[in-house]
Amino acid sequence: MGSISDRRIPWWWRWIRIGLDLIVIQVAFALAYLMRYRWEWFREITFDAPFSAYIPFQIAWTVLLLLMFRLDRVYPPQMGAPWLEEMYRILNAVAKSTLVLMAVVFFSQSLFYSRLMFLEAALLAVLLLGILRFFESRAERIMRRRGIGVVRALIVGAGDLGRAVMRAALARPELGYRIVGFVDDDPEKARTDIGPFRARGTLEDLPKVLREDRVDEVIITLPMAFYDRIQEVIRHCEARRIPVRIVPDPFQLALSRLDMRDLDGIPLIGVREARFSPWQFRLKRAMDLVLAALLLLLSAPLMALIALAIKLDSPGPVIFRQVRVGKEGRLFTMYKFRTMRVGAEQEQERLRALNEASGPLFKIRNDPRVTRVGRILRRLSLDELPQLINVLKGEMSLVGPRPPVPAEVEAYKPWQRQRLAAVPGMTGLWQISGRSDLTFDEMCLLDIYYIENWSPLLDLEIMLRTIPRVLMGEGAY
Repeated sequence: MGSISDRRIPWWWRWIRIGLDLIVIQVAFALAYLMRYRWEWFREITFDAPFSAYIPFQIAWTVLLLLMFRLDRVYPPQMGAPWLEEMYRILNAVAKSTLVLMAVVFFSQSLFYSRLMFLEAALLAVLLLGILRFFESRAERIMRRRGIGVVRALIVGAGDLGRAVMRAALARPELGYRIVGFVDDDPEKARTDIGPFRARGTLEDLPKVLREDRVDEVIITLPMAFYDRIQEVIRHCEARRIPVRIVPDPFQLALSRLDMRDLDGIPLIGVREARFSPWQFRLKRAMDLVLAALLLLLSAPLMALIALAIKLDSPGPVIFRQVRVGKEGRLFTMYKFRTMRVGAEQEQERLRALNEASGPLFKIRNDPRVTRVGRILRRLSLDELPQLINVLKGEMSLVGPRPPVPAEVEAYKPWQRQRLAAVPGMTGLWQISGRSDLTFDEMCLLDIYYIENWSPLLDLEIMLRTIPRVLMGEGAY
């Protein structure tokens, strides 16, 4: 589910995006000319040149860019492609196109044309295309809310692979998949919802579901050993002209992506488990050490003010210590600024009836145990700043699964324990996807998706998206 099929992108939206790109490219080139010859930024000009002299290069650069956009998979435009991923492709295409243009000028040995202007045009093109992509993503979000570019999919099979598809749909809503539910032959699974995904019954109920609900696509996640059942599902879907997608059987081997290698032309398929490899862990750890040390240094004055406010607001320690479960089930002490009155943990059982969270979680929107200062700290997530010390100690990461308490882990279902395969984080997909408003199953699905799809760019994207979520206090209580 890494990209959107053309069927989900309205044809007119694809042409609008290409048209806007062409306009932005021309604007970037014209602005670069003004910066070089009229405003004389960065360097004074020794001789003037009319814009008409650059028109052939403008046309050639535009054609080169369109070609490179195609080769670097900027085109065809994909609804819901991650902004950072698109910007990487755009930067790559613009750089190659500009280098070709500058090489032509260099080998022509012409001193009439300014290579600095071409460089300025490239930088402006990347900047303006980045801004354009940002607003296009907002427009796509509005279209998806109105049902444009959204595929209502039904999953057949709620096993490991079915949950993997659910995780991808939940973690990447920009891909445009809206899972309307799932069916499964197992009677227990067929009547047990998984987070926001509704159990719609067994495979015998499939014709009824297809008849009563609007389903745009059916995703089959059954093993090929169930060939007869798969054929039966396909027949039902064909009768109603509903497209069918089948996840290949090799993916049943694991929850994670496959490792493809070649042995003298013979394809070898390996399995990568849902956990970080040694090199990934070392790279992530290096990022954590550098960024956590920097953040701790910058936030030290703020943390001192918070500590003073807590002391003046209520009696008790400034720092709250709690045992949490880390990677592979190892226990550690997590640090937070105290936001509740002393003895709040002992009152939890008395308030059990007010619990608003699902599964083993305990959350109350207007918790009476929270202090006045604590309410502000929770709203802005400032209570979590001391966790930077846990990050420096290696017990936590800046980004990762939510750190659970031991009592939660004891209530985990087998599939939910996969979220313990990584070091827990201060923020994560659960943080930017709704925080306390998520169900427990949704948190688990997002955490496992993160472990399976980790990359430095994903961490960077999550950290950048955390900032506005924290400032707006979305889902925090």
